[in-house]
Amino acid sequence: MGTAGSIPSIENGETRFVEMIFPEQANHYGTLFGGNALSLMGRAAFVAATRYARRHIVMASSDKVEFHAPVLVGEILELTARVERVGRTSMTVTVEGVREVLVTGERQRALYGSFEMVAVDDTGRPIPILAVPPIASEEGPPP
Repeated sequence: MGTAGSIPSIENGETRFVEMIFPEQANHYGTLFGGNALSLMGRAAFVAATRYARRHIVMASSDKVEFHAPVLVGEILELTARVERVGRTSMTVTVEGVREVLVTGERQRALYGSFEMVAVDDTGRPIPILAVPPIASEEGPPP
């Protein structure tokens, strides 16, 4: 077993979550309630931004959240949050949600949105994001 320091850091600004959808997260149609979907997406954006900047992070805005397909109770939702842009104190994080039927493996894009996240100090004031690793190219990680 290695030490915690031997585990590679997050270099591509990407974080993944898998969430099983239960009845308490659903609306009266038996699908993931939109407010719960936004909460899950915001949480994924927060974690990706915090892991990337290693600063306290708050959400400043969300932009054009799209609901492409319903996520049914009993399905899983895989959220992938990616840091797409880094500024002086803020960053843009996109979150994509893919629904999966566990017993068939059928997958479909269900959600997509963009979130503006800001690094803050202990008083809530914006602070610079320092020493961030480069964002991976569109080609993805090396083989």
